[in-house]
Amino acid sequence: MKRSMTTLALIGAASLTVGLAGCADTGGGGAKDDTIRVAYQKTASFTAMDELMKKAKEEYEAAHDGKTVELVPIEAEQDQYFTKLALMNGSPDTAPDVIYEDTFQIRSDAAAGYLQPLDDYLGDWDGWSLYDDGAKQAGLGDDGKTYGISLGTDTRGLYFNKDIFEAAGLPTDWAPTSWNDILDAARTIKAADPDVIPLNIYASRALGEATSMQGFEMLLYGTGDELMDTSTNKWVTGSKGFADALGLYQTIAQEKLGPDPAEALDAGWGSKVSTELLPQGKLAIALDGSWLPSNWISGDNEWPQWQETMGFAAMPTQNAGGFTSMSGGWTLAMGANASDPQAAFDFIAQALTPENALMYHQEAGQIAVRSDVAESKEYLDFNPSFEFFSSLVPYTHFRPATPDYSQISANIPVATESVFTGQASPADAQAQYDSALIGIVGEENTQAG
Repeated sequence: MKRSMTTLALIGAASLTVGLAGCADTGGGGAKDDTIRVAYQKTASFTAMDELMKKAKEEYEAAHDGKTVELVPIEAEQDQYFTKLALMNGSPDTAPDVIYEDTFQIRSDAAAGYLQPLDDYLGDWDGWSLYDDGAKQAGLGDDGKTYGISLGTDTRGLYFNKDIFEAAGLPTDWAPTSWNDILDAARTIKAADPDVIPLNIYASRALGEATSMQGFEMLLYGTGDELMDTSTNKWVTGSKGFADALGLYQTIAQEKLGPDPAEALDAGWGSKVSTELLPQGKLAIALDGSWLPSNWISGDNEWPQWQETMGFAAMPTQNAGGFTSMSGGWTLAMGANASDPQAAFDFIAQALTPENALMYHQEAGQIAVRSDVAESKEYLDFNPSFEFFSSLVPYTHFRPATPDYSQISANIPVATESVFTGQASPADAQAQYDSALIGIVGEENTQAG
């Protein structure tokens, strides 16, 4: 998705301001010198940032007399959040001082001039030395400067309902070793209980990066192929792995092993999977992220039986060659138009104290990247799924950290949705993706797979 569409930003900024005013703590135009505007995502299944920001606001304002924190929770799924945030950044009057920023957007947003580096402030912050090197790398821009501080990382794997498996005659310690094992389990469940959705792998354009990362890339990297050849730094076209990943979507659709496309194409499908379908026993297998159990431990979506009901399995590679996962994460970044950069950084530091970081990791189901939190008993004991999802780190992959990744990634759900809905064959969908890729990066920056 293009984040630097100036014309769109200027057209949409005014209407966006009106839409966001109702959910902000204070209204009005651009943030004043004594006000810090903080923009972040909030959904029905993701309230951890809202809780963290409210707590950090209270603590920061108590410690800084005369300062006000204006919270702007953007209630939208991931791709819509990126779009609304881009509109906010399109005008100094609406641009946030502090931004909840996905790691894969850091380089493109820094290059677009939406962010300012944090290096001048990190040297005096005691917390920085506690972050692991991988977390520090995730916040770097193309210029080598730090633009975001990690809130944690994540992995992805398979969730399965042990009650549904047992009723279908499948093992409750299920450990698939290939794509065929997953398909066979889905077929068995479909035959045993037609009222249950056997398998969910995100496929829709509406879910944007969730489809790209939780869905397609979990498959692609399990074939041994990748989006970009890291040895040549060239984007890959025409790879067999790409075609095979789309082929799996086609098999799921043709055999009706997945959800009804009319439901799965809805922008709220991801929230429905975690807050309704899995807890209600209506979905047998879900390829999803490590944060889901955080929804079930407490709050509006509390599900006391989840530990007994849900099983976890590493996502196997295509042909019994091991396992695969994808990792990402989010950061807190400083907007380029922050009127008081020191105040904005001080708010970020307040939000990331050990106590607040621990609370966020627990509530959001994040894998800790601060050593003091990762080693704490409170963190390790809070969520029984942390141990499993942390064990997937050795198999994990990261998205290409390039400014054009977001534009390229936006074409992946176009391909998956067209195959899942039967509008295109895997070959045609791959050809369309390849054409769009070449249009973005130029043929000289691609190579045949």
